[in-house]
Amino acid sequence: MAATNPELKVVGQQKPDLVLTQHHHMCPGCGEPLALRACLEPIQELGLAQRAIAVAGIGCYTSFSMTTDLDLVQALHGRAPSVATGVKRMRPDTIVYTLQGDGDMVNEGLQEVLHTAARGENVTCVLLNNGVFGETGGHMTATSVLGQRTKNTLAGRDAAYHGFPILIGDLIAGLEGAVYVARGSVHNAGAVARTKKMFRRAFECQMRNEGFTFVEVLTMCPTGWFIPTIEGPKYMHDTLGEVHIMGELKADGVIRTTEELHAENVQKAVEIEQALARGGIEG
Repeated sequence: MAATNPELKVVGQQKPDLVLTQHHHMCPGCGEPLALRACLEPIQELGLAQRAIAVAGIGCYTSFSMTTDLDLVQALHGRAPSVATGVKRMRPDTIVYTLQGDGDMVNEGLQEVLHTAARGENVTCVLLNNGVFGETGGHMTATSVLGQRTKNTLAGRDAAYHGFPILIGDLIAGLEGAVYVARGSVHNAGAVARTKKMFRRAFECQMRNEGFTFVEVLTMCPTGWFIPTIEGPKYMHDTLGEVHIMGELKADGVIRTTEELHAENVQKAVEIEQALARGGIEG
């Protein structure tokens, strides 16, 4: 439909070519469709669609296998990195990436992704992290943050009883075989744009046969979080986003910890506030 307001203009496709339909089976407010788009658009822009192979884990996102116009292999719970390793070794000419949730990757298959990274396998592992087992109704995962209310932590995750959340990006960044590790999100337009750049950089590294790459994306799950749909983005930013800090954890051989990313983000926020106080941000 053409825009009736002359000041409006189309800045992108409503539906990426590699997504067969805009309809999906996710709950209202779910962030995973946004993460999928951020992943697929760089594949198309880099001309990789004809030789890209996805390996899907077990979770809500598994239903994307029916709506994504790419070759796809279904893996057992947590085993996607090992399946991706086999695919890449048999077809080194392809671009291979996994699509996994925090329950699938960090609970069920932690050893799989760590060993794949340690070996420096030339694949990209993608983590959709919402801090819950969304497919089974919102149970706690290894990435759920302290105080987070889930199906089996109704009073909030308690460190003394449930342990501390695993910052998987920090673990992977410290491994020699990992060449690019980043953590993005989809809670607003700017975050989606930055996450898309992370995917592009990860795939470019794989194209150059540099080694293992990892992109984590914080996504909304209002249903699993027991909150109204409209509150999802803010809750994600204020809860998961305050622990799983967004940014590049490893790039160009430089490793940054989550704590360092937090300090950098705080400094950037201060600089922006100061610039606004002076009258605006240049450029």
